[in-house]
Amino acid sequence: MEISMDNIKKNLDIAIHCESVHKKYKETLALKGLSLDVERGEIFGIIGPDGAGKTTLFRILTTLILADSGTAEVDGFDVVKGYKEIRKRVGYMPGRFSLYQDLTVEENLKFFATVFNTTVEENYELIKDIYVQIEPFKKRRAGKLSGGMKQKLALSCALIHKPSVLFLDEPTTGVDPVSRKEFWGMLKKLKAQGITILVSTPYMDEASMCDRIALIQNGAFLKIDTPKNIVSQYENKLWAVKSNDMHQLLTDLRAYNGVESCFAFGDYHHVAAGSEPLSVNELEMYLQKKEHARIRIKEIEPSVEDCFMQLSKS
Repeated sequence: MEISMDNIKKNLDIAIHCESVHKKYKETLALKGLSLDVERGEIFGIIGPDGAGKTTLFRILTTLILADSGTAEVDGFDVVKGYKEIRKRVGYMPGRFSLYQDLTVEENLKFFATVFNTTVEENYELIKDIYVQIEPFKKRRAGKLSGGMKQKLALSCALIHKPSVLFLDEPTTGVDPVSRKEFWGMLKKLKAQGITILVSTPYMDEASMCDRIALIQNGAFLKIDTPKNIVSQYENKLWAVKSNDMHQLLTDLRAYNGVESCFAFGDYHHVAAGSEPLSVNELEMYLQKKEHARIRIKEIEPSVEDCFMQLSKS
Protein backbone atom coordinates (compact mmCIF):
# COMPACT_ATOMS: atom_id res chain seq x y z
CA MET A 1 0.00 0.00 0.00
CA GLU A 2 1.35 3.40 -0.98
CA ILE A 3 1.85 5.81 1.92
CA SER A 4 1.02 9.42 1.11
CA MET A 5 3.44 12.03 2.48
CA ASP A 6 0.53 14.48 2.50
CA ASN A 7 -1.38 12.17 4.85
CA ILE A 8 1.66 11.81 7.10
CA LYS A 9 2.07 15.58 7.27
CA LYS A 10 -1.65 15.99 7.94
CA ASN A 11 -1.51 13.49 10.81
CA LEU A 12 1.50 15.26 12.31
CA ASP A 13 -0.36 18.57 12.14
CA ILE A 14 -3.43 17.23 13.99
CA ALA A 15 -3.37 17.45 17.79
CA ILE A 16 -6.91 16.16 18.42
CA HIS A 17 -8.89 13.82 16.19
CA CYS A 18 -12.43 12.51 16.74
CA GLU A 19 -14.37 10.25 14.43
CA SER A 20 -18.08 9.44 14.93
CA VAL A 21 -17.96 9.70 18.72
CA HIS A 22 -21.20 8.69 20.43
CA LYS A 23 -22.04 8.81 24.13
CA LYS A 24 -25.32 7.97 25.84
CA TYR A 25 -26.36 8.41 29.47
CA LYS A 26 -29.33 6.15 30.19
CA GLU A 27 -31.96 7.46 27.75
CA THR A 28 -30.11 10.67 26.86
CA LEU A 29 -27.87 10.74 23.79
CA ALA A 30 -25.19 13.20 24.91
CA LEU A 31 -22.96 13.05 21.81
CA LYS A 32 -24.30 12.20 18.37
CA GLY A 33 -21.44 10.98 16.21
CA LEU A 34 -19.06 13.91 16.60
CA SER A 35 -16.12 14.20 14.21
CA LEU A 36 -13.44 16.83 14.67
CA ASP A 37 -9.83 17.69 13.87
CA VAL A 38 -7.93 20.30 15.89
CA GLU A 39 -4.66 21.47 14.41
CA ARG A 40 -1.51 21.80 16.49
CA GLY A 41 -0.91 25.23 17.93
CA GLU A 42 -4.42 26.61 17.40
CA ILE A 43 -7.03 27.87 19.83
CA PHE A 44 -10.16 25.91 19.01
CA GLY A 45 -13.47 26.78 20.64
CA ILE A 46 -16.41 24.46 21.34
CA ILE A 47 -19.29 26.90 21.67
CA GLY A 48 -22.81 26.15 22.81
CA PRO A 49 -25.27 26.33 25.70
CA ASP A 50 -25.26 24.29 28.90
CA GLY A 51 -26.18 20.68 28.25
CA ALA A 52 -24.98 20.75 24.64
CA GLY A 53 -22.34 18.03 25.21
CA LYS A 54 -19.19 20.10 25.71
CA THR A 55 -18.14 18.60 29.05
CA THR A 56 -18.88 15.04 27.90
CA LEU A 57 -16.60 15.53 24.88
CA PHE A 58 -13.84 16.96 27.08
CA ARG A 59 -14.08 14.08 29.54
CA ILE A 60 -13.73 11.56 26.69
CA LEU A 61 -10.73 13.36 25.21
CA THR A 62 -8.99 13.61 28.59
CA THR A 63 -9.57 9.84 29.18
CA LEU A 64 -11.91 10.31 32.16
CA ILE A 65 -14.82 8.45 30.54
CA LEU A 66 -15.21 6.14 27.56
CA ALA A 67 -17.23 6.82 24.44
CA ASP A 68 -19.86 4.23 23.52
CA SER A 69 -18.56 4.13 19.95
CA GLY A 70 -16.24 6.00 17.61
CA THR A 71 -12.54 6.78 17.95
CA ALA A 72 -10.55 9.66 19.37
CA GLU A 73 -6.87 10.55 19.50
CA VAL A 74 -4.98 13.22 21.42
CA ASP A 75 -1.41 14.10 20.51
CA GLY A 76 -1.27 10.99 18.34
CA PHE A 77 -2.43 8.55 21.05
CA ASP A 78 -5.72 6.66 21.15
CA VAL A 79 -7.81 7.71 24.16
CA VAL A 80 -8.36 4.06 25.15
CA LYS A 81 -5.09 2.32 24.32
CA GLY A 82 -2.82 5.28 25.00
CA TYR A 83 -4.58 6.88 27.97
CA LYS A 84 -1.44 6.81 30.15
CA GLU A 85 0.57 8.78 27.61
CA ILE A 86 -2.28 11.23 27.06
CA ARG A 87 -2.54 11.96 30.78
CA LYS A 88 1.15 12.89 30.82
CA ARG A 89 0.80 15.22 27.87
CA VAL A 90 -2.42 17.16 28.50
CA GLY A 91 -3.51 19.82 30.93
CA TYR A 92 -7.15 19.88 32.00
CA MET A 93 -9.06 22.69 33.67
CA PRO A 94 -12.60 21.44 34.40
CA GLY A 95 -15.62 23.70 34.58
CA ARG A 96 -15.92 23.54 38.34
CA PHE A 97 -13.04 24.72 40.51
CA SER A 98 -11.46 21.38 41.40
CA LEU A 99 -8.32 22.32 43.34
CA TYR A 100 -7.87 21.66 47.03
CA GLN A 101 -9.71 24.46 48.80
CA ASP A 102 -7.93 23.89 52.13
CA LEU A 103 -4.47 24.06 50.59
CA THR A 104 -2.80 27.39 49.90
CA VAL A 105 -2.07 28.68 46.43
CA GLU A 106 1.55 27.63 46.78
CA GLU A 107 0.68 24.18 48.16
CA ASN A 108 -1.75 23.45 45.31
CA LEU A 109 0.85 24.34 42.70
CA LYS A 110 3.56 22.24 44.34
CA PHE A 111 1.16 19.29 44.69
CA PHE A 112 0.26 19.25 41.00
CA ALA A 113 3.91 19.60 40.01
CA THR A 114 4.75 16.58 42.18
CA VAL A 115 1.94 14.50 40.61
CA PHE A 116 3.62 14.97 37.22
CA ASN A 117 7.15 14.35 38.55
CA THR A 118 8.30 17.89 37.99
CA THR A 119 8.86 21.03 40.07
CA VAL A 120 7.47 24.54 40.04
CA GLU A 121 10.99 25.85 39.39
CA GLU A 122 11.50 23.64 36.32
CA ASN A 123 8.51 25.04 34.41
CA TYR A 124 8.11 28.39 36.13
CA GLU A 125 8.79 30.35 32.93
CA LEU A 126 5.69 28.80 31.34
CA ILE A 127 3.36 30.00 34.09
CA LYS A 128 5.25 33.11 35.17
CA ASP A 129 2.99 35.68 33.48
CA ILE A 130 -0.06 34.06 35.07
CA TYR A 131 1.35 33.14 38.47
CA VAL A 132 2.89 36.54 39.26
CA GLN A 133 -0.65 37.90 39.47
CA ILE A 134 -1.54 35.55 42.33
CA GLU A 135 1.92 35.11 43.87
CA PRO A 136 1.28 37.88 46.46
CA PHE A 137 -1.49 35.61 47.79
CA LYS A 138 0.49 32.37 47.70
CA LYS A 139 -0.13 31.72 51.41
CA ARG A 140 -3.91 32.18 51.07
CA ARG A 141 -6.11 29.09 50.98
CA ALA A 142 -7.52 28.41 47.52
CA GLY A 143 -11.08 28.43 48.83
CA LYS A 144 -10.67 32.06 49.92
CA LEU A 145 -9.65 33.35 46.48
CA SER A 146 -11.88 35.43 44.20
CA GLY A 147 -13.26 33.89 41.01
CA GLY A 148 -10.57 35.49 38.84
CA MET A 149 -7.80 34.38 41.20
CA LYS A 150 -9.15 30.81 41.30
CA GLN A 151 -9.16 30.81 37.52
CA LYS A 152 -5.50 31.84 37.35
CA LEU A 153 -4.49 29.25 39.96
CA ALA A 154 -6.36 26.46 38.13
CA LEU A 155 -4.69 27.43 34.86
CA SER A 156 -1.25 27.51 36.51
CA CYS A 157 -1.82 24.01 37.93
CA ALA A 158 -2.98 22.71 34.53
CA LEU A 159 0.19 24.07 32.91
CA ILE A 160 2.82 23.21 35.52
CA HIS A 161 3.90 19.99 33.74
CA LYS A 162 4.23 21.78 30.36
CA PRO A 163 1.43 20.01 28.45
CA SER A 164 1.31 19.92 24.66
CA VAL A 165 -2.51 20.12 24.62
CA LEU A 166 -4.59 22.17 27.05
CA PHE A 167 -8.28 21.47 27.70
CA LEU A 168 -10.28 24.31 29.26
CA ASP A 169 -13.92 23.51 30.02
CA GLU A 170 -15.90 26.75 30.39
CA PRO A 171 -12.99 28.51 32.13
CA THR A 172 -14.61 31.97 32.18
CA THR A 173 -18.07 31.02 33.46
CA GLY A 174 -18.97 33.15 36.47
CA VAL A 175 -15.88 35.34 36.09
CA ASP A 176 -16.12 39.13 35.81
CA PRO A 177 -15.63 40.76 32.36
CA VAL A 178 -12.18 42.17 33.21
CA SER A 179 -10.90 38.76 34.31
CA ARG A 180 -12.42 37.18 31.20
CA LYS A 181 -10.48 39.60 28.97
CA GLU A 182 -7.25 39.00 30.90
CA PHE A 183 -7.75 35.24 30.63
CA TRP A 184 -8.04 35.29 26.84
CA GLY A 185 -4.93 37.44 26.71
CA MET A 186 -3.12 34.68 28.62
CA LEU A 187 -4.35 32.05 26.16
CA LYS A 188 -2.94 34.03 23.24
CA LYS A 189 0.48 33.98 24.95
CA LEU A 190 0.23 30.23 25.56
CA LYS A 191 -0.63 29.66 21.91
CA ALA A 192 2.52 31.60 20.97
CA GLN A 193 4.49 28.99 22.95
CA GLY A 194 3.11 26.21 20.73
CA ILE A 195 0.44 24.83 23.05
CA THR A 196 -2.74 23.55 21.41
CA ILE A 197 -5.79 24.85 23.27
CA LEU A 198 -9.29 23.37 23.16
CA VAL A 199 -11.65 25.63 25.08
CA SER A 200 -15.40 25.40 25.61
CA THR A 201 -17.65 28.32 26.42
CA PRO A 202 -21.34 29.25 26.48
CA TYR A 203 -20.38 32.86 25.68
CA MET A 204 -20.81 33.47 21.97
CA ASP A 205 -18.80 36.71 22.13
CA GLU A 206 -15.69 34.67 22.97
CA ALA A 207 -15.83 32.96 19.57
CA SER A 208 -13.83 35.78 17.98
CA MET A 209 -10.91 34.93 20.28
CA CYS A 210 -10.55 31.50 18.67
CA ASP A 211 -8.82 30.50 15.44
CA ARG A 212 -11.66 28.11 14.64
CA ILE A 213 -14.86 27.13 16.39
CA ALA A 214 -17.43 24.34 16.46
CA LEU A 215 -20.98 25.36 17.27
CA ILE A 216 -22.64 22.57 19.26
CA GLN A 217 -26.21 21.89 20.32
CA ASN A 218 -27.89 18.75 21.65
CA GLY A 219 -24.73 16.70 21.20
CA ALA A 220 -24.19 17.56 17.52
CA PHE A 221 -21.99 20.05 15.70
CA LEU A 222 -23.96 22.62 13.73
CA LYS A 223 -20.93 24.17 12.01
CA ILE A 224 -17.12 24.04 12.15
CA ASP A 225 -15.16 26.93 10.65
CA THR A 226 -13.43 30.18 11.48
CA PRO A 227 -15.67 32.75 13.23
CA LYS A 228 -15.27 35.08 10.23
CA ASN A 229 -16.37 32.43 7.73
CA ILE A 230 -19.37 31.41 9.81
CA VAL A 231 -20.58 35.01 10.03
CA SER A 232 -19.99 35.59 6.30
CA GLN A 233 -22.30 32.67 5.49
CA TYR A 234 -25.28 34.20 7.31
CA GLU A 235 -28.01 34.23 4.66
CA ASN A 236 -30.58 36.76 5.89
CA LYS A 237 -30.80 40.50 6.27
CA LEU A 238 -30.78 41.35 9.94
CA TRP A 239 -32.38 44.17 11.90
CA ALA A 240 -32.23 45.22 15.54
CA VAL A 241 -35.65 46.38 16.77
CA LYS A 242 -36.81 47.86 20.06
CA SER A 243 -39.92 49.59 21.43
CA ASN A 244 -41.50 50.61 24.72
CA ASP A 245 -42.90 47.08 25.29
CA MET A 246 -40.16 44.55 24.54
CA HIS A 247 -42.14 41.53 25.73
CA GLN A 248 -45.10 42.19 23.43
CA LEU A 249 -42.72 43.28 20.68
CA LEU A 250 -41.19 39.81 20.51
CA THR A 251 -44.62 38.24 20.03
CA ASP A 252 -45.71 40.80 17.43
CA LEU A 253 -42.48 40.54 15.42
CA ARG A 254 -42.69 36.76 15.27
CA ALA A 255 -46.25 37.05 13.95
CA TYR A 256 -45.31 39.49 11.16
CA ASN A 257 -45.29 38.14 7.62
CA GLY A 258 -41.78 38.33 6.21
CA VAL A 259 -39.98 37.72 9.50
CA GLU A 260 -38.21 34.36 9.47
CA SER A 261 -37.01 34.49 13.07
CA CYS A 262 -36.81 36.87 15.99
CA PHE A 263 -34.82 36.50 19.21
CA ALA A 264 -34.07 38.71 22.18
CA PHE A 265 -30.53 40.13 22.21
CA GLY A 266 -29.88 42.49 25.11
CA ASP A 267 -31.69 45.81 24.63
CA TYR A 268 -32.94 44.84 21.16
CA HIS A 269 -34.65 41.98 19.36
CA HIS A 270 -32.77 40.66 16.34
CA VAL A 271 -35.08 40.13 13.37
CA ALA A 272 -34.05 37.97 10.42
CA ALA A 273 -35.90 38.59 7.17
CA GLY A 274 -37.29 35.66 5.24
CA SER A 275 -37.23 35.04 1.50
CA GLU A 276 -39.82 37.75 0.89
CA PRO A 277 -38.56 41.38 0.89
CA LEU A 278 -39.01 43.01 4.29
CA SER A 279 -39.82 46.72 4.22
CA VAL A 280 -38.65 48.66 7.26
CA ASN A 281 -41.37 51.26 6.72
CA GLU A 282 -44.09 48.62 6.54
CA LEU A 283 -42.71 46.93 9.63
CA GLU A 284 -42.71 50.21 11.54
CA MET A 285 -46.31 50.93 10.47
CA TYR A 286 -47.31 47.43 11.58
CA LEU A 287 -45.78 47.99 15.00
CA GLN A 288 -47.47 51.35 15.35
CA LYS A 289 -50.83 49.71 14.65
CA LYS A 290 -49.96 47.27 17.43
CA GLU A 291 -49.65 50.36 19.68
CA HIS A 292 -45.89 50.24 20.10
CA ALA A 293 -44.13 53.52 20.82
CA ARG A 294 -40.48 54.68 20.73
CA ILE A 295 -39.82 52.24 17.90
CA ARG A 296 -36.24 51.90 16.67
CA ILE A 297 -35.23 49.75 13.69
CA LYS A 298 -31.68 49.53 12.36
CA GLU A 299 -29.90 47.13 10.02
CA ILE A 300 -26.99 45.33 11.69
CA GLU A 301 -24.20 42.87 10.90
CA PRO A 302 -24.75 39.33 12.22
CA SER A 303 -22.75 37.93 15.11
CA VAL A 304 -21.77 34.32 15.82
CA GLU A 305 -24.76 34.15 18.15
CA ASP A 306 -27.09 35.15 15.31
CA CYS A 307 -25.53 32.41 13.18
CA PHE A 308 -25.97 29.90 15.99
CA MET A 309 -29.66 30.76 16.29
CA GLN A 310 -30.14 30.43 12.53
CA LEU A 311 -28.33 27.08 12.36
CA SER A 312 -30.15 25.68 15.38
CA LYS A 313 -33.49 26.25 13.61
CA SER A 314 -32.53 24.37 10.46
